[in-house]
Amino acid sequence: MNPKKLNADLRRKIVEMIYRSKEGHIPSSFSIVDLIHYLYANVLRFDSKRPHWNERDYFILSKGHGAAALYVVLHKFGFLNDEQMSSYSLKGGILGGHPDVTKVPGAEASTGSLGHGFPTAAGLALGLKIQNKSNRVYALLGDGECNEGTIWETALVSSKQGLNRLTAIIDLNGSAAQILPVDPLVDKWRAFGWDVCEINGHDEEEMKRAFDSPLTDKPRAVIAHTVKGKGVSFVEGHGKWHHKIPTLEELDLIFEELK
Repeated sequence: MNPKKLNADLRRKIVEMIYRSKEGHIPSSFSIVDLIHYLYANVLRFDSKRPHWNERDYFILSKGHGAAALYVVLHKFGFLNDEQMSSYSLKGGILGGHPDVTKVPGAEASTGSLGHGFPTAAGLALGLKIQNKSNRVYALLGDGECNEGTIWETALVSSKQGLNRLTAIIDLNGSAAQILPVDPLVDKWRAFGWDVCEINGHDEEEMKRAFDSPLTDKPRAVIAHTVKGKGVSFVEGHGKWHHKIPTLEELDLIFEELK
């Protein structure tokens, strides 16, 4: 499969939502939608009709400003309906620019303030370990978010506590490199006592390799190399599109590339 065309349908829905509401981050959502979709399609245990099912696995979008990517996946797998999607970031709707655990079925934490979702995920993993439960916990972080001290405090605690059912997925799309580089991320996570693998975050075969690997006695970090704005040439990269809402003409060009 041509990686550029991967999940083009979900990318179109992201753009439609953000264009309609005039709120959201298209490039950030595009860089993570393939990862989130793969998790829900192939990895996570869940029941969309029972979002709080005790045996479910947990996914926390610590990079909360990419919420549109989470919403389109939750919609595809039955957590959200068409009406809820059509009211994204509009008055009376339950879907905001960041996920709200008190409103959104399938959202496991209210995130958006960077560095908060990952500690929540570790707390869940620790609680599950204490209860001798087999649930897995996955947290998706931004590379810029890895400048937050809470990320590394959580990494240390998770290693010390042997939270081997916790997986951190780092969306390495180059955002951190613009201000405060976090390289070499692989070496850093290993130094903090984590099992680490490195993948192309837009390649399903590489995702399969990362997420199908047997458990070790350590928590796992998946360093996912991604492209901000992946799938639409003039949106890709860093610049004006970070929080830009497309014009009608730009909307047509985006849809043309996502055919």
